[in-house]
Amino acid sequence: MEWLSRPLRDIYKNRIWLLMVLPGLIWFILFAYIPMGGQILAFKDFRQGHGGFISNVINSEWVGFENFEYLFTSNDAWEITRNTLGYNLVGIFLGLVFAVTFAIILSEIANKKLAKIYQTGMLFPHFLSWVVVSYFAFAFLSKDNGLLNNIFSFFGLEAVSFYYESEYWPFILVFMGLWKSVGYSTIFYLAAIVGIDRSYYEAAMIDGATKWQQVKHITIPMLVPLMIILTILALGGIFNSDFGLFYQLPRDSGALYEATNVIDTYVYRALQNNGDIGMSTAVGLYKSTVGFILVLLTNYIVRKIDEEQALF
Repeated sequence: MEWLSRPLRDIYKNRIWLLMVLPGLIWFILFAYIPMGGQILAFKDFRQGHGGFISNVINSEWVGFENFEYLFTSNDAWEITRNTLGYNLVGIFLGLVFAVTFAIILSEIANKKLAKIYQTGMLFPHFLSWVVVSYFAFAFLSKDNGLLNNIFSFFGLEAVSFYYESEYWPFILVFMGLWKSVGYSTIFYLAAIVGIDRSYYEAAMIDGATKWQQVKHITIPMLVPLMIILTILALGGIFNSDFGLFYQLPRDSGALYEATNVIDTYVYRALQNNGDIGMSTAVGLYKSTVGFILVLLTNYIVRKIDEEQALF
């Protein structure tokens, strides 16, 4: 029993740390691992009957990959895939650039109280609901009483129907997405910058390096590992979209679907209209599978370039 007693001794020795991890482990088991059993609905024609949920799942007819065909054979398949990938790729790239830039700027502000004010102001949008943000946006973009159209009329320009003209929304969505998320991302890079050994900068200053040279040759190289890790994780969710951004902000305007319709909003509307739980489960499984493959592929490429920078 020696093989058993040693693991038990290790558990007892680290019991305090294990207890600290326990709430998170329970959360993952309840809300991440147990619901994975529901993926079986992606291959069934699920119909809600008079029995319990489990009996309805068991008695539902197997349909194979028919639920996946709904997404790929629909007329909107190309549009929603293009929008989902396009917005996420732009958001990942610009989010990385702006987050790193703002983190470097905040780290260089000598007045730390002022830096805290700026940091708080940048972080505040992250905690706002998209419902609240949509009303603020409507106050700016409304054709009748919107601030922007009032400014246009003051200068004799024609009012713009922002909620009926889709060509403006790729820029609006990207801007609002960055406005809401960059502040939160900045915190990670700012924390990494604070953790950089100051002796590097002192040695650079002795050698006569300018601020830009210090940033280029010390700060950015030190941030590269974190940038790679966060980018790999972001690519894993490239088929996921911020539902509030694409549904609440445009106020579900049908005239804007060409620019605002993504996989998540498309599935939501289909579920509302058809009540097809099997189809929505199939799309969720498809997105998770693709995201998992992208994480492995991106990590593999990084490992080939520089093994030390890989996530795993």
